[in-house]
Amino acid sequence: MPSEDPVEEENKLTIQFTDEEIDALKEFMKRLPDIFAAAYPDKGDAAKTTPIVLWNVSIDPVRPYRSAKAKVVLMKFLRARNLNVDDAAAMLTNTLKWRQEFNIEAALEEKYPEEVFGTLGYISGRDKECRPVVYNVYGGNKDVNAVFGDVQRFLRWRVAFMEKSIEHIDFEIADQAVQVHDYLGVSMSSRTPEAKQAASQASKIFGDYYPELLYKKFFINVPTLMSFIFWTFKAILPAKTFAKMSVVGTSTNSIRDTLGEIIDVKEIPKRYGGEGEEW
Repeated sequence: MPSEDPVEEENKLTIQFTDEEIDALKEFMKRLPDIFAAAYPDKGDAAKTTPIVLWNVSIDPVRPYRSAKAKVVLMKFLRARNLNVDDAAAMLTNTLKWRQEFNIEAALEEKYPEEVFGTLGYISGRDKECRPVVYNVYGGNKDVNAVFGDVQRFLRWRVAFMEKSIEHIDFEIADQAVQVHDYLGVSMSSRTPEAKQAASQASKIFGDYYPELLYKKFFINVPTLMSFIFWTFKAILPAKTFAKMSVVGTSTNSIRDTLGEIIDVKEIPKRYGGEGEEW
């Protein structure tokens, strides 16, 4: 990131980087040619100079500092690994490899049955800092076997939904999303072996390959008998990730008031006591 380069770009997010983060980012960017070469061995030496697109952001391995958005994306891997450049490089390499193996483009183009997945997820409104708000409605389809019976199909749908939510992040004003997990209508009988397997694999995917994209996560309408699910996350998630999560009461008022701390009431869906659009 040479300061004398007249085309070096900054934005609202990059100017907030600390000196320690900037130093780590400089070293990280120097390694991009080798990271890309390791991620795309079939491209040979061309991988070291060929830009890639990650989350709709182009990253040039030769001059990454020319894009403020690219620096914001790269910083996510560094922050996820406590600014350890070696660990961040490994994470980015693995992410790029996984995206090819999973075939993100195919997952996005696949036609998922509307009657199965159409009521499970919504991207609606933004918080007060322009972060998109993503709603996962776990009780949206009562046919648990239809949703989770084919675990791999569920994972393709879930990853595609994640990718679509990231399309609402501009990496210029905001670089994270708010998630609301609604458990209304979910019971213990919903936790089939397939559902547990799907949830476990999805959590691993997002933890390994989608770093630092979550701002806050709210669990709402959680049945009392299932509240233990929230606490199981404490044992498997990093402390800073767990700190982003909170369980909200089941009353409309408590949900509206809690979400309203970061989301304007005009952006909160009517079903949660707000004035926003209904699905």
